[in-house]
Amino acid sequence: GKFGHANLEGKLAEMAGQQGYYILTIITGLGFHAFVTLFLIYWLFTKKNPITFFKNMSQAVLTAFSTASSSATLPITMECAIDKAGISEKSTKFVLPLGATINMDGTALYEAAAAIFIAQIYFPITGQELTMTTQVTIAITATLAAIGAAGIPEAGLVTMLIVLNAAGLPVEAIGLILMVDWLLDRFRTAVNCFGDSVGAAIVDGVMEQDDELLTEDPKPEGATA
Repeated sequence: GKFGHANLEGKLAEMAGQQGYYILTIITGLGFHAFVTLFLIYWLFTKKNPITFFKNMSQAVLTAFSTASSSATLPITMECAIDKAGISEKSTKFVLPLGATINMDGTALYEAAAAIFIAQIYFPITGQELTMTTQVTIAITATLAAIGAAGIPEAGLVTMLIVLNAAGLPVEAIGLILMVDWLLDRFRTAVNCFGDSVGAAIVDGVMEQDDELLTEDPKPEGATA
């Protein structure tokens, strides 16, 4: 509908260009977070090769991309973490279900960038400038709203309304990103999934591994088999 209305007004090329830059910005930001920030964090805390770790988790990341749901991908993520990445079952069962619920780093980045994009588009109408205070408000609200987002496809659109209200932007402006959200949702879900697995690997390095002690069958000294 948005594209059709823009075509009638002779602004189809302008809107397509805006959406193209928006998509490129989101994918670039998510890619930087996944392959630079998360890689660096993983290496700093575990001293292991992040590329190898990403390859081990690639099945879960691809499943997250195809389903656009962190909750639906959770069983695959846990399987890859234990069987391929070598993360202990104890750390996996503790971190990944929790991360699939509240650790939405990709969603937080997406909502902040989407709110700034909407603010730029609506500046000629509202006259509201993107001051540092507004940008900080958007960043904090997007982070908090992402924590409450459900692990289902396009759940970020619901919490996006909170971010727009906090920034003083019109709620109906969400239609500007609705037409491409189905694609970008897959990228941010993949980043969410990989971020959860990195968290599990870091926690596994500091969590006491007492599983072996529980499975041992110590015998008193001098006992026979």
